[in-house]
Amino acid sequence: MINSITKLYERDLLKLKQEIELYGNEADLWKIQGGIANSAGNLALHLIGSLNHFLGNHLGGIDYVRNRPLEFSDKNVPKIEIVAKIEATRQMLNEVLPKISGEVLAQKQTDGENSNEYFVIQLYGHFNYHLGQINYHRRLLTNRNNGTETATSAI
Repeated sequence: MINSITKLYERDLLKLKQEIELYGNEADLWKIQGGIANSAGNLALHLIGSLNHFLGNHLGGIDYVRNRPLEFSDKNVPKIEIVAKIEATRQMLNEVLPKISGEVLAQKQTDGENSNEYFVIQLYGHFNYHLGQINYHRRLLTNRNNGTETATSAI
């Protein structure tokens, strides 16, 4: 299971990086329009934070202190900085995930109901939910700004 989930996180972190890089106008990363509650920039920061906190810190033992409110309130973080954080998260997961033993995966979470394995899979679904929101956000802004979509990304 760990080998497969590592490959999936790797693939989709690269997709996240691509989505962020496809924003031609860096200010668009922070726009909120219509019924969209969170900007792509904030969603990217949230994904980086959740992966580092739950997988890196809790399961992998890396030193990471999460500031969840800042993930949603920080604005105008340079695109190059977000991309660097995505890349660092990708590297961290490629180091941490293969070291997680079957015994650790079988252990119950603090809720006492679900295993760490379940949580790793649940977090992957959470990641992809927000990745889809970022893709939609980018395409929506591209369509509004240019009249047609100039960049696409298959998810």
